[in-house]
Amino acid sequence: MSTDVLRRTAIDRHASSLPRAAALALPMLALTTFLTLGRDGIPTSPIRAVPLLLDLVLVNTLFFLMVKTGRTDRYRAILFVSMAVAFIVSFIPHLIELRGSMSLSEENILRSKAPFCHMVIPVTLIPAALTRTIIFPGQIEGGFANISAMFALWIGATITLGRGFCSWGCFYGGLDDGMSRLRRRPLLREIASRWTYVPYAVLAVIVVLSAASLAPFYCEWLCPFKTVTEYQAVTDLRTALQVAIFVGLFLTLVVVLPFLSRRRTQCGLFCPMGAFQGLFNKLNLFKIRVDLKACTSCGHCVRTCPTFSIDEGSLAVGKTRLSCTKCGKCVDECPKGAIDFHIQGTPGAASARKARLLYLYPAYLFLVTFSGGMIQDALRRVYLLASTGSVLG
Repeated sequence: MSTDVLRRTAIDRHASSLPRAAALALPMLALTTFLTLGRDGIPTSPIRAVPLLLDLVLVNTLFFLMVKTGRTDRYRAILFVSMAVAFIVSFIPHLIELRGSMSLSEENILRSKAPFCHMVIPVTLIPAALTRTIIFPGQIEGGFANISAMFALWIGATITLGRGFCSWGCFYGGLDDGMSRLRRRPLLREIASRWTYVPYAVLAVIVVLSAASLAPFYCEWLCPFKTVTEYQAVTDLRTALQVAIFVGLFLTLVVVLPFLSRRRTQCGLFCPMGAFQGLFNKLNLFKIRVDLKACTSCGHCVRTCPTFSIDEGSLAVGKTRLSCTKCGKCVDECPKGAIDFHIQGTPGAASARKARLLYLYPAYLFLVTFSGGMIQDALRRVYLLASTGSVLG
């Protein structure tokens, strides 16, 4: 049997009949409808009602297909990448409306007007614990993307998903995920395993430097996503150098290397937030498990894991590394069906289908909740661009 036929057979163990898939998707339809419409119902303005309804149709169609076909990563990625693109389309115009520019002036910093980003969480926790000081120029409560709200979201995601946040919630992650899917075959096939330890080194360095300087070092110097969000206004050589670093890291880690390697190199080889989240994978209820009896050590999962989370060592003991984001690609790709979602503490022979569904409901619901406003606003701004020539308004 060919590898493709074997893979389809392996995926079929998670597929459902049409009636069963519809029944399993109904609770998600009810939950997403409630979350999307809330107390206000469908907006009266077509420019807001149409994007809302389109988003609702999109997310529920993708979930139905995920259940019906048994493919997790394929349909997760569509919504995950859409969220990342929508975030840029929505966030940049919002900044321009809010303060007239993507750049962050000294006045905005002094007035704590910077939106808080989850990437800063690792470098704010230790200084906050030691000095009771939040080293970020954002608002604790109120305003756009305040610190309290982002911490609450992060805590909920961490308890529910562990590092699964990086494939089901991070609104930056879809950028390198999307770029990694543009080629059918990688040009850059081998990346030495030693590079997978870089995120932990970056995490240690930025925590120490941030605590010592009481300034968000990663945010000021190393964040690739400043390129597509906000950055300090270029007023001197220092700020010009910062912008050059941001752009260089973005092009290298988010665009070029994912395109060449078909891997998420920003997420797997650099991101300190991802390394930080990986520490919580030990506490998370859901795992990815390798059935050593079914595994033939073909190495396909090692070669295709987008975040370098399976290697020969982890495969030998039937598990993934701490960096696993539970994206489901290895589950979809294994030609023997030897890899599955698993609930920690349950027998190895426990139903893989049930474990997968129990993970999918909270993970997908979190993705829908996080992505909904971004996708709807992005659709609204695309309509504005087509009808008025401007994304503002």
